[in-house]
Amino acid sequence: MNIGIIGAMKEEIDVILSEITIEKEEIKAGMNFKMGEFGNNKVILVVCGIGKVNAAICTQILIDDFKVNSIINVGVAGGLGENIKPGDIVIAENLVQHDMDTSFFGDKKGQIPRLDTFDFKCDVNLVEKAKIACKEVKGHGWFTGRIATGDQFMSEVEKIKWINSEFGAIACEMEGGSIAQTCYLNAVPFVVIRSISDNSLTKEFMDYEKFLPIAIKNSTNILKNMLLVL
Repeated sequence: MNIGIIGAMKEEIDVILSEITIEKEEIKAGMNFKMGEFGNNKVILVVCGIGKVNAAICTQILIDDFKVNSIINVGVAGGLGENIKPGDIVIAENLVQHDMDTSFFGDKKGQIPRLDTFDFKCDVNLVEKAKIACKEVKGHGWFTGRIATGDQFMSEVEKIKWINSEFGAIACEMEGGSIAQTCYLNAVPFVVIRSISDNSLTKEFMDYEKFLPIAIKNSTNILKNMLLVL
C-alpha cells in the first residue's frame, strides 16, 4: 500500500522521517517528496507548506504522480471544544472550510458552490485506526469531531466562537479542509489528525517551545502505530 503523509511544517514530520529509510526523493511544485518504507507500507512524506492552496496542490501530486492509496495529514490546530486542552489530539470525522462564503446566492456558509456535499468525511477505517493509535498516547486526551479550515490564523475570540457555533467544529486550522476536498474529488481515503496548541475559548495556552515536542511526540506515535496496522 502507498500511503501519503502530509505535514504543513517540517517539524511535524521530522521524527517519523528519522525512522524511515528514504529510498528516493523528488521535487515537485517546490515540495520535496521523500519515499521509503515503514512496516509493510510504502510511504511518501512531504511538507506541503501553510495554507489551503499549498495543501491542495500537494495532495493532487500525491494522488496523480505517486499513486497513493490513502493520505494521512498531521499537524497543529487550535481547540474549539470546551473540554479540549493544549496537548490533546483531535481526529477529524469530517471537515469544512469556514472561509467559504457564497451566502449572497443562498448557499449555507461553508458550502462550496455546486458541490454535492457540505462537509468532507474522513475514511471510517482510517479514523478507527487513528483512535486505536491514540489510546497509546499517554497523558493527553483525544477527541473526534469536525475540524474547520480556513486561510486565516484565528486569534479573535468572537470569530472563534462563531466557527464553533456555526459549524460545530472542535478544532480550527489551515490545511485539512483542502486536503479533504481534494481527496473527496479523487475518491481517495484520508484522515486528518491534529495536536491542539491552544484553546482561545477557554483561554488555555501552552508555550510553543514546550508544546512543540509534545505535538511531535504524539503525532509520531500515532503515525507509527497506524502504519503498523494498515
